[in-house]
Amino acid sequence: MHMYTHTGEKPYTCEECSKQFSHLSYLQTHMRTHTGEKPYMCEECGKQVSSQTVLKKHMYTHTGEKPYMCGECSKQFRHLGQLKGHMRTHTGEKPYRCEKCNKRFTGPGNLKKHMRTHTGEKPYSCQECSKQFSDSSNLKAHVRTHTGEKLYRCEECNKQFSRLDTLKEHLRTHSLQV
Repeated sequence: MHMYTHTGEKPYTCEECSKQFSHLSYLQTHMRTHTGEKPYMCEECGKQVSSQTVLKKHMYTHTGEKPYMCGECSKQFRHLGQLKGHMRTHTGEKPYRCEKCNKRFTGPGNLKKHMRTHTGEKPYSCQECSKQFSDSSNLKAHVRTHTGEKLYRCEECNKQFSRLDTLKEHLRTHSLQV
């Protein structure tokens, strides 16, 4: 069994999606993505997850621990995948390519978000007014227009804004003043 790790052999196949695994336990954990089973629970917040590995990573959100550090700029990350993605900002590598327009991206999430410009998909919906968005960060910014929450403040005049882009636009008015 351990030898499969070295040989690359993956004798265990998921009957649902045909993904292959080197260990039976990996297949069993994977099967939970199809069944929705989440047998592990966070004692801090009650969140249920599918594996001990996912639970361990989730715990970093409570402890604030960021065990992975970038050797280039010392920025720290909770997950190895985040560090790997961040490293591409230093290397300039963009391994993810859009099949429709050939635009390249540093991470799969960026590509997925970009694909919505082609499909028109808007999976994020405002609970208040039902307006739909292709990106969760745009929804969050929109929700602040309903709540009146203003996270961004101009250092020059203390005026507050609900969106960062609106603050940036406002800052230009100060640079235009003589």
